Amino acid sequence: MRKRFIRPLLAASLLGVNAAGLAMQPTDFLEEFRQQAAADNAAFAGFDAARGEQFFKSKHGDWSCASCHTDDPRTEGKHAVTEKRIKPLVPAANPERFTDSRKVAKWFKRNCKDVLDRECRAQEKGDVLTYLIQLTK
Repeated sequence: MRKRFIRPLLAASLLGVNAAGLAMQPTDFLEEFRQQAAADNAAFAGFDAARGEQFFKSKHGDWSCASCHTDDPRTEGKHAVTEKRIKPLVPAANPERFTDSRKVAKWFKRNCKDVLDRECRAQEKGDVLTYLIQLTK
């Protein structure tokens, strides 16, 4: 009985599957956001990298996403308050980004609350992720 559970876990770890489920790619999150955005708004017409860049770099009160991730998210950032170093946000510069669903949910929730004083909408997440994905090293 015990081998029944251990073998799949071992196989999953060998294939690079994280504890939350299957290893994900940034495009997997885009699909999740697309489905949610379409459910939220029947007029949803897709994500836009230019709109995502504008959202990322614009201040929404005191802060913007770029306040910590810099205007060039391909580079290392630093938290505006704690000064903790932040690895590049762009998947092309940091392949670990947007591969763990728990981390994506955690950081979007936390950072959107810091920047917007609310959670981000699926449209906003998708636009920002579309912007980040199209950036190359």
